[in-house]
Amino acid sequence: MEALYHRFSRAEFDENGQITKFELDYPENFNFGYDVVDAIAAQEPEKRAVVWCDDEGNKRILSFGEISRLSSQTANFLIRQGIRRGDRVMLMLKRRYEYWYVITALHKIGAVAIPASHMLTTGDIVYRANVADIRTIVCADDEALCNKVLDASKQVPCLDNLFTVRKDHGGFRRLDKLIKQESTELTRVQTRVGDSLLLYFTSGTTGYPKAVIHNHAYPLAHIVTGVYWHCVQNDGLHLTVADTGWAKSSWGKIYGQWLGGSAVMAYDYDRFDAAKMMDVLEKYKVTTFCAPPTLYRLMAKSGIRPEAFASIKHVATAGEALQEEIIRLFHEKTGLEIMEGFGQSETTLIIGNFAGGKPKRGSMGKPSPLYRVRLVDADGNDVPVGETGEIVIDARERVPEGLCLGYENNDDANARCWKDGIFHTGDTAYADEDGYYYYVSRLDDVIKSSGYRIGPFEVESTLIQHPAVVECAVTGVPDAERGNLIKATVVLQAGVEPSDALKTELQEFVKERTAPYKRPRIIEFVDELPKTISGKIRYNVIRQKDAKQ
Repeated sequence: MEALYHRFSRAEFDENGQITKFELDYPENFNFGYDVVDAIAAQEPEKRAVVWCDDEGNKRILSFGEISRLSSQTANFLIRQGIRRGDRVMLMLKRRYEYWYVITALHKIGAVAIPASHMLTTGDIVYRANVADIRTIVCADDEALCNKVLDASKQVPCLDNLFTVRKDHGGFRRLDKLIKQESTELTRVQTRVGDSLLLYFTSGTTGYPKAVIHNHAYPLAHIVTGVYWHCVQNDGLHLTVADTGWAKSSWGKIYGQWLGGSAVMAYDYDRFDAAKMMDVLEKYKVTTFCAPPTLYRLMAKSGIRPEAFASIKHVATAGEALQEEIIRLFHEKTGLEIMEGFGQSETTLIIGNFAGGKPKRGSMGKPSPLYRVRLVDADGNDVPVGETGEIVIDARERVPEGLCLGYENNDDANARCWKDGIFHTGDTAYADEDGYYYYVSRLDDVIKSSGYRIGPFEVESTLIQHPAVVECAVTGVPDAERGNLIKATVVLQAGVEPSDALKTELQEFVKERTAPYKRPRIIEFVDELPKTISGKIRYNVIRQKDAKQ
């Protein structure tokens, strides 16, 4: 069958085949669960949807017919549990294949799915449950994760609907068992395209993570991501390296890929191993591939095996800048050019090196035709070619489908990002004479490390709880492998002596109380922090000092 993206979009191309115009066309009640998953299943039920494997040698292939059937059974069960349109359900399923039919079920019901990382602490889960009014969590068969969720439920009385999969665990019900008795027939729940579909929590610099809301048109906006940037193939197999708890999963593990007719590869691992990843690419004959820059660097370090990429036609990356040396080496070994792109949890792909174009190494590419992208100075004026400006999306004439509805219950964040119909990304870049964009930095102090966005405030708030710490400042230090390392500059209480042992103690203190990737890898003790006359920490002074060392 023809890939479904043709049904919902129109595109125009230049003489080289690069996309120049893109428009979406969809009904007011568009719902990805019914209008994509069930539609494919009705025409081609045996078509591959998910190819799953893990490091233990287990594997499973789910067809669209199975995803359609299992999601309808799950939807019927959840409806009987009282879950309705607009209710919030958190998914902490790691890379388990159950994720795909559970999130499809939530879409069918009209419930709001909240994908979340298994690395969250109990406190992180409590915070999210309170902010987003979460009463139901579905989590992976991971004892440590289940225990964190149980601990959180004791602090949030309304969080009493807990499910897991594959293994029984006290305090949880087995969702995969319970749905087996449900009907495979589901009466369509009436939803509207403007209803909330997904909620992601994203890090910031002035407070705890913000709740980003997307509506039911968001999956269609990822046609640009999947079809024209990832270049997925109808009946192909796409692998994006991402845990299902991150927005990158929505970019590369479901929407644009299924709309483009491609199955998605789900490699379920706990610790990344470059050699094992390449084994999976080779064994399952993956056709398109996307990974964060950190993983390309690790593959280059361990040795790129050309045979692992023999079946792959296209590779991409996003999340942070990738060194041209890695791109060159990868091309030498595989003949493939890594196509960079840029976007946020608040958007779909904003800028990318698209099919048909001539990629420039080190460049993020050109703006997606879905968005009206500009580079502006502090006064909102367009900057000249070659000068750095903030990347903004001009939504004064129309709000593009891939752009978030805003931040839930956060007027301050909405006021900072939305100004007179202009969405401010907080990221800066410059453009060359050919219209290619080059990433420069964040305007704020969000740190990108190993593909994660880390708000200094979260790490600082944890460190300051240690009795030895008076105050601290968290910054990023450039690193060839991870992009940035998290650094904490710490002022100690009077009488506390700096030591390597104390550094280790502070690192473990953070690791135990927040997600492991937020642990500062560098700690420097100082007598005082540089501050403005009004008492604000001068992060730029710390970064400049580190740059000179």
